[in-house]
Amino acid sequence: MKAVLCKKLGPPDALVVEDVPSLSPRAGQVVVAVKAAGVNFPDTLIIQGRYQFKPEPPFSPGGEVAGVVKAIGEGVTTVKPGDRVIAAATWGGFAEEMVADAERLVPMPDDMDFVPASAFILTYGTSYHALRDRGNLQPGETLLVLGASGGVGLAAVQIGKAMGAKVIAAASSEAKLDVCRRNGADEVINYGEEDLRSRIKQITGGKGVDVVYDPVGGPYSEPALRDMAWNGRFLVVGFAAGDIPKIPLNLALLKGCSIVGVFWGAFTRTEPEHNRRNNAELMGMYSKGLVRPHIHATYPLERAAEALTEVMNKRVSGKIVLVTGD
Repeated sequence: MKAVLCKKLGPPDALVVEDVPSLSPRAGQVVVAVKAAGVNFPDTLIIQGRYQFKPEPPFSPGGEVAGVVKAIGEGVTTVKPGDRVIAAATWGGFAEEMVADAERLVPMPDDMDFVPASAFILTYGTSYHALRDRGNLQPGETLLVLGASGGVGLAAVQIGKAMGAKVIAAASSEAKLDVCRRNGADEVINYGEEDLRSRIKQITGGKGVDVVYDPVGGPYSEPALRDMAWNGRFLVVGFAAGDIPKIPLNLALLKGCSIVGVFWGAFTRTEPEHNRRNNAELMGMYSKGLVRPHIHATYPLERAAEALTEVMNKRVSGKIVLVTGD
């Protein structure tokens, strides 16, 4: 089978595509014949040794795929060969086959194709866990999404609307904000040209926002926190800007707000039953047309380095998906 390999830590152009032996499942595992693989920001970090998890090279990046069960290991009873599934893992997805724990598979609805399926679980799972479980977002509240045109950002915009919130999307260009509008944003802020705090005050009439969804970090976190409403919730999702901000904790006191961490990967491992319920609810939202992954582009597996470079350079709205040849 073909696989994208990280043989040494570094930038995307250090990746290679090679033929490697087919995989075999261990007890409790499944081999998935990959049809499509979503490209996510953590994939750009793991190949540089900058992610929370640091596999030893050589390894294939890629944390979410959609495909067909090829083989099952001892003790697996929840799926069978031929089943269409979404599979999540920390790495291993940029290949024609991936091994995943059977308990982390999600059945694909009949009305879902492989490309959107591969762009669904990580971003929508993260955003749903953030807004529902960690942020307790309520109908009628105001949600500010930073980095709103990215994969998790657009998922948060769509889910926030589905949950009945007023959604403010913030991004760095008009082209990105146009995508946000098409995905349900009520208001937009171009923080590449506009003052974030002034626009928040203008949109909310000085009240501030109830929930901030922040996958960006960097220079935008503190200004957003300063314009929280009383009893607001600031969701720390990631640091796509590269810098982890140092927040003055007196702001949480003065605002009466909470700063809440969101680590979806750890949540899926420590609360698997809760995660399965969330996934089932998300699939229901998909079938009702409330959420739909925005696919920026599809690339063949051989162009994985190019796809990762696009994500690193923040030139992607929604998700890029790698597709295998068959």
